[in-house]
Amino acid sequence: MITGNGAKIYGSHLYINRGLILRVCSYIALFVALCSAAGAEESIFEPTAIIDDYVVVTKAQQSRMQGASMEVDIEAELPKLHKSGRLHALRRISALGRITYELLRFEGDRSIKNDVIARYLTAESEALKSEPAALAVTPANYKFKYKGLIVADGRKVHAFHVTPRKKKVGLYVGELWLDSRTHLPVREAGRLVKNPSIFLRKVEFVKDYQMQGGVSVPSRITTTVETRIVGKASLSVAFTSVELTEDPQPTFSGDSE
Repeated sequence: MITGNGAKIYGSHLYINRGLILRVCSYIALFVALCSAAGAEESIFEPTAIIDDYVVVTKAQQSRMQGASMEVDIEAELPKLHKSGRLHALRRISALGRITYELLRFEGDRSIKNDVIARYLTAESEALKSEPAALAVTPANYKFKYKGLIVADGRKVHAFHVTPRKKKVGLYVGELWLDSRTHLPVREAGRLVKNPSIFLRKVEFVKDYQMQGGVSVPSRITTTVETRIVGKASLSVAFTSVELTEDPQPTFSGDSE
């Protein structure tokens, strides 16, 4: 007698069709191969290795930013007061990392220039006076949680959730996106964990980067601030015409996909 699964029964003995056995074994082998391939794919995106490489390549490109120059357009607005302004300037970074601005043009309310934009520039200068390593997005200052490989603006990026190890001015909780090939930063976004002033309720920001000559350079910073006195304030900084210093050394060593 032949059963429905291809087995034959002769008396009290059961004989299994060899073709059936081969098919079953083939399915099992295929399943194991697929699982192994999936495991290999996962191993490519080892989060710790990605962060370690990110730290190395970010430090390696710092010399290219020293001596760099760029144009900036800073737009600020206080919606509650119906005031806004825009400043166009030339931004230079010295060989020692000091940042200076050459004002080229301003349009809008003077109070925006003096009370919002000028304070932003002052805060940037003050931040440079502190030890850069203390504010860097590195394992020494942050905990990293891998969120996955995503596509942003047609580019594959590794997304991480970052949480500061200490509640300190200048540190944030939010997202860090790294280019999947170079492991250089593509975006930093989140909320400051400690407000720099008692007059501020909350500070949120998005900082986008673009690749230029193998270097990750800032392209735009958008900041939204909830103040205790004048309500919401917004500030946007766009970077264009970036000129980097020449460096024959490679600036990254990421994996390829």
